[in-house]
Amino acid sequence: MALSFKRFSTSQIIILGYAGVIFLGTLLLMLPIATATGESAPFLTALFTATSALSVTGLVVENTATYWSLFGQGVVIVLIQMGGMGVITVAIGLSLLRGQRIGLKQRRVIQDALAAPQVGGIIRLTRVIIYRVVLVELVGALILLPGFVERFGLGRGLWYSCFHAISAFCNAGFDLFGVQEPYASLTSFADSPVVNLVIMALIIIGGLGFLTWEDILTHRFKVKRYKMQTKVILCMTGALVFLPALYFFTYELADLPLQKRLWASLFQSVTTRTAGFNTVDLGLFSGGGLMLMTLLMLVGGGPGSTAGGMKVTTPAVLYAMSYAVFKRERAAHLFHRRIPSTAIHMSVAIFCLYTGACLLGGFFMFYFENLPLLKCLFECASAIGTVGLTLSITPGLSGVSHVILILLMFIGRVGAMTFMFATFSQVRDRSAAMPEEKISIG
Repeated sequence: MALSFKRFSTSQIIILGYAGVIFLGTLLLMLPIATATGESAPFLTALFTATSALSVTGLVVENTATYWSLFGQGVVIVLIQMGGMGVITVAIGLSLLRGQRIGLKQRRVIQDALAAPQVGGIIRLTRVIIYRVVLVELVGALILLPGFVERFGLGRGLWYSCFHAISAFCNAGFDLFGVQEPYASLTSFADSPVVNLVIMALIIIGGLGFLTWEDILTHRFKVKRYKMQTKVILCMTGALVFLPALYFFTYELADLPLQKRLWASLFQSVTTRTAGFNTVDLGLFSGGGLMLMTLLMLVGGGPGSTAGGMKVTTPAVLYAMSYAVFKRERAAHLFHRRIPSTAIHMSVAIFCLYTGACLLGGFFMFYFENLPLLKCLFECASAIGTVGLTLSITPGLSGVSHVILILLMFIGRVGAMTFMFATFSQVRDRSAAMPEEKISIG
């Protein structure tokens, strides 16, 4: 993939990079060798699966474990790995291995892809990211290995350990346990401490973001020296994991045995933050629980992470802005640091884009499928948040709804703002040419 197209903006290069890899993945999945039956997969099935894998979503129209062959599953996990680390990061990593020189244009593309604050040191950061991703996934796979080997045998246990470690760290949600029961996910491990802890740890580590871990590893336990963004991400992540878990434990999963109830509550709260695995049947949750999960899926993880969604910094900035308005303060602030007006404007735009896309997609799906609106909104939030949780309606949807989900997954992976910047690349500031007039709010 060439990154030297000078006439394209960085946002357009990112879009083209992801679109090109999805197209290649679709072609590979359409090969007869990619399916368990030896027949070519339909174009829409291959396109949906490739988009879901590269966008690290996890929504599927066919059972991954039984429909795809070992080759097909290999294509899926490679797409997940590329989507988790970022297509641009992988491309630059391959260029570095070949000894190619990375120019300023390419460095700016990496900066935008990783949501890095500056171009300086971006190549070193890319090397560090690739190294740490491989290391964390390897450790996760090794911990999962003994239990999976005991249950599935050496060959399959080894493959399952690697596949699910990568899928968890990349917040993808693809699983191979459909051999036991279609679309089973991790329901057979609901009370397994090892599987729960490892998968949750990988999800959280991947969802915090590469820049967050760089800051933590640099300053260690000197929390006061953390960047304001790091503090916001850690606090928001903690709140959005433990508070929903408390609600699930108290109200939604009260009928489960205590140990299973505890693990399931915590796991469901973690996985809703764009991972897509589930250890209990989502049909157990009430309308209120499903609505809470829908909101959590839209929020997602940290900027520059393997997670999707509008990112935890967005509601944090919106809260700070609202608090400043209520207190009649001149500027919004968090952790004794003033928030730039550009960040506030971006947060408002991102919030409107994600909620608007989810509502619009849910409305059209409701119209075409005649399903309950909450189920449609849940599915659309799962797609644009690149989560992968489903109420078991994805395989039965029509082609139109599958296309809607494909578009939402693609937008969710590249980022709503990146998508809009690429679409409206010509920027003109017309504010100076227009007179100002007051408008009443509220």
